[in-house]
Amino acid sequence: MGVARRTVLTGAGALFLLGRNLSVPALAQATARPPAAGSADIPPILFVHGNGDHAALWLTTLWRMESNGVPRERMAAINFTDPLARADDKVEQAGRSSTEDQRRELNDAVKELKQKTGAARIALVGNSRGGNAIRNYVKNGGSADISHAVLCGTPNHGVYASDDGLGNEFNGRGPFLRGLNDGDSEVTVGTAFLTLRSDGLDKYAQADGRFVGKPGTPTNVTAEGPALKGATNLVLGAVDHRETAYHPRAFREIYKFIAGHEPSRIEIAPETAVRLSGLVTGTPGGVPTNRPVPGATVDIYHVSAETGERIGGPLLSSQTGADGRWGPAQVDPSWPLEFVLTSPGAVTTHIYRSPFPRSSEIVHLRAARPPGPADSGAGAIVLMSRPRGYFGLPRDIVLFDGKEPADVKSGVPTDAVTTLRFAAAEIGRPVAAIFNGERIVMRPWPASENRIAVAELTY
Repeated sequence: MGVARRTVLTGAGALFLLGRNLSVPALAQATARPPAAGSADIPPILFVHGNGDHAALWLTTLWRMESNGVPRERMAAINFTDPLARADDKVEQAGRSSTEDQRRELNDAVKELKQKTGAARIALVGNSRGGNAIRNYVKNGGSADISHAVLCGTPNHGVYASDDGLGNEFNGRGPFLRGLNDGDSEVTVGTAFLTLRSDGLDKYAQADGRFVGKPGTPTNVTAEGPALKGATNLVLGAVDHRETAYHPRAFREIYKFIAGHEPSRIEIAPETAVRLSGLVTGTPGGVPTNRPVPGATVDIYHVSAETGERIGGPLLSSQTGADGRWGPAQVDPSWPLEFVLTSPGAVTTHIYRSPFPRSSEIVHLRAARPPGPADSGAGAIVLMSRPRGYFGLPRDIVLFDGKEPADVKSGVPTDAVTTLRFAAAEIGRPVAAIFNGERIVMRPWPASENRIAVAELTY
């Protein structure tokens, strides 16, 4: 039977705390720090992203692990080639992957990390769809490789459970999830399982179908959907779907479960010198992939924290080769940065970021979405993006150019991007993006030049 659930985080106020957070087909690394007491006993850890996402979302988790003495060479984050699930798991769909595709890629990544570290067994940590891949791998031949499996916001009993669309990977009545959940226990003997879930704010664990495009239709799934018989099941409180993996509270539980003791710190320990690099990926036909984009240019600038204005010339001008990699760049851990991404056939994207306290090889970049009908006539288009969570109103403080965004819905957090449009006369003026304790100042760029600016939040 499952271990009794307990709430480790309650109330909206508890979410406003702590720290600061970023996929190449294969593995991507984090940065080292001298081992802390007991860190030598922690198995290597492979982090597994969710549907449509990439390894970069694990950035802050990797930094927190490093800050607790886990060496970077004993951690990795997979980048699934085509991260989006198919509509029907058995029917090929351009730019999307099957459950078997994911199991195969995860198998290769596990073997690579085991070989690199010499470990007999490693730990797996997955968010959302990443947890499906982990369960599929462990149940179907991989249990001897895996000591711990942590599933964060994974829809273990489906996003919905219906007789319609049985071929969909996220249908709790479909063959994929029924196969994983078959038996008295829903976990695989020999691997320790932990599930982390929200107390009602996970948009993919809701009783009403409005979050899956069917308002008023019961999903036959509840907030307890991510829990598994036979696992340790913990409730993190008022976190959203992505925060079940990337929030500091989630880090604490992930670390404690794998290490067997509390972390020595939650905040991220800064390095004196920071080295950044990453991968440029694309969205062919509007489908996000982790396939490398060759011939892209990445320019990086140090910018003013108060005005977003560039300070000096480019810190780096890098062009990607066949592997899609850019960098490395040396930056100061106190510098806010502007990344200018120019990809073939895509909008030129100005990405404004908070200072990077630590090095990373997974500062992955994708061009912003192209202008749409709603952008017609705008002099400039600016976005505020939160990759590691959603904007929750009234849970969070969300201010964009001094106002609460009109396109962010209240209640269950569902929106990770908000958009503002400016007249041409406002191009170049400072625009502040504020989310709780993080503040990024950006500058609008001319839409007439096929440019979009993005304030990308780290936390």
